[in-house]
Amino acid sequence: MSERRGDGAAPRRVRKEPDERRDQILACARELFSRRPYATVSNTEIAAAAGVSRGLLNHYFGTKRELYLAAVSQMMSVPPIPVPAFVAGASVGDRIDQSIEAWLELLERNRETWVAALDMTASGGDADLDRILEEARDRAVDHMTEVVGLTPLSRTHPEIRAAFRGYSAMAEATTREWLKQGRLSRDQVRLLLRQVLLHLIEDVVPALVETARAPSAEAPAGPPPE
Repeated sequence: MSERRGDGAAPRRVRKEPDERRDQILACARELFSRRPYATVSNTEIAAAAGVSRGLLNHYFGTKRELYLAAVSQMMSVPPIPVPAFVAGASVGDRIDQSIEAWLELLERNRETWVAALDMTASGGDADLDRILEEARDRAVDHMTEVVGLTPLSRTHPEIRAAFRGYSAMAEATTREWLKQGRLSRDQVRLLLRQVLLHLIEDVVPALVETARAPSAEAPAGPPPE
């Protein structure tokens, strides 16, 4: 990074630790990729914005594609919301309310980064971006099942994780309607996410588990009698 001297001389580089330099490059890449199409942003431009040489940028990230994927991955890794502590007398609904409210507050503070990440991963058809999105949804599912106390059951019932992954995709789309399109308010998003999640854990999950335990109607009945 460069720092301008008070005597009017050319900017001098400020020595940073490797992790700090890497983070600085990523921050500038996120900013540029979130405002402009991928094809119009160059590594030379990112390096200049970060105050580092093109060679140093290539040392940390290699190609522009690798830097882009690292930037998108970081955008999707919105700082995790702590799982609410179990409090005597608190209901699952109370924990859901606390968790959703904290998530919406975080997204509102990081509006541009979150919307840009959703835009970048929305088109589909890119294996690397699809992987980043899948990893983000897996983290969301881990968080949600812990909030509602379904982590142990979800480990033995993949259909539960599948249902929560669907909920996660719906939550992403809903926040996009709020933060980008303006067709929902924050209060409406909170209500929608809460009611759908309660329905999921109170009605849908028990039915899914019961269905998984029931014998399949398509299973063969056994050998015919001789």
